[in-house]
Amino acid sequence: MNLGVRWTLHGDGRTPAPGAVVRPDERLSWPRTAGLGAQHVVAMFGASFVAPVLMGLDPNLAIMMSGVATMVFLLATRGRVPSYLGCSLSFVGVAAAIRASGGDSATVTGAILVVGLALLLAGLAVRYFGARIIHAAMPPVVTGAVVMLIGFNLAPVTASVYWPQDQWTALLVMLFTGLAVVGLRGFWSRIAIFLGLVFGYGISWFFDVVFGRIHSPVGGAEAVDHWRLDLSAVAEADWIGLPSFHGPSFEWSAILVALPVVIALIAENAGHVKAVGEMVGDPLDDKLGTAIAADGAASVLSTAVGGPPNTTYSENIGVMAATRVYSTAAYWAASCFALLFGLCPKFGAVVAAIPGGVLGGITVILYGMIGLLGAQIWINAGVDLRNPLNLVPAAAGIIIGVGGVSLKITDSFELGGIALGTLVVITGYHALRAFAPAHMKRQEPLLDSGTSSYDEEEEAAPKA
Repeated sequence: MNLGVRWTLHGDGRTPAPGAVVRPDERLSWPRTAGLGAQHVVAMFGASFVAPVLMGLDPNLAIMMSGVATMVFLLATRGRVPSYLGCSLSFVGVAAAIRASGGDSATVTGAILVVGLALLLAGLAVRYFGARIIHAAMPPVVTGAVVMLIGFNLAPVTASVYWPQDQWTALLVMLFTGLAVVGLRGFWSRIAIFLGLVFGYGISWFFDVVFGRIHSPVGGAEAVDHWRLDLSAVAEADWIGLPSFHGPSFEWSAILVALPVVIALIAENAGHVKAVGEMVGDPLDDKLGTAIAADGAASVLSTAVGGPPNTTYSENIGVMAATRVYSTAAYWAASCFALLFGLCPKFGAVVAAIPGGVLGGITVILYGMIGLLGAQIWINAGVDLRNPLNLVPAAAGIIIGVGGVSLKITDSFELGGIALGTLVVITGYHALRAFAPAHMKRQEPLLDSGTSSYDEEEEAAPKA
């Protein structure tokens, strides 16, 4: 049984020839492969350890489970889809909404576990029916609107929780991160978020030395005197130890808030699989459903022990594009490094000590970027917002999701925010389409401009 864990040596195993590509089933020498694995870990750090902090989950466990999730993904896809699975930022708003309504970490991971299960089932459906099932349920106007409202729903978290803790640090970190994203080139631009965090640590320490303690609210609470950078927990943490595990709990209200993220994850996976296939030169159409299902299974496994959900990371796809090394051996090496980091509580303590002002500057950019990915989906798919069939459900759903509009169903149950906004976009689009005149119902492409080839190639193939 081929599990994709055997590789042939590329050339002499040292330096690929100019223009040469190291394919997924090839590898360089093991020392060089280990170095590439370490580079992949650094690339995913920027978002993968910020996300669990923003979600209130253990960053050590997040890093460890990202390694486990990547191993599951590589085995499921038989080593044909080189990708790293890191902590998904799509759930940050969901976690904030669940906690705001009184939920704890177990409630958050329980709701996300159900989302992972739904993603697994969606992947199996895509394997059986083909990508056309995605198009039928979630055309680009729907997908883009849902991704947009998920990202912009996070704006109040930055405005009320992180930014007020240290507005000047937040401003400087925002400016530095923006310059890093735009001004740096190659690999360094891929880790701009990580560089912004390092810069923020340094600025917070400098301000503590020069100005002393700051009087500001902490985590949305009342204003108190506190150090911007408090590393006391780092000194007390052990070098080696297990992260903190916990089981999930399930509440319908939390599950309904989280379920809409399935749409964003399907769109994300489809785009990433297509991008990797084009870079490698190996059409991965037959692996789309498997990749989606593997992502869901990995998220179920992670959240079952108290970790965050996982998804394929564009940061690591960018590293492959820069190095032209697509060897899955490098991802196995990265997974092993992630497991080792997860066993170091001192590392987790450093991550947990990120100052609130630093998170304020980072999240202003990060949350906005998540939201604008929805607009990118519209642009890539050529969605015409002059068409009322597209404009009306998207506009209504986004305002409901961003504004936190709620709909009280009973005394003990209400829909609001992300859940209600997504429901309005999906049901509104399909309901309006049933009554729309023919000229409004033109055929639209799938989730991105490339995904349509999944079905087009099937239809072009000669029938047996």
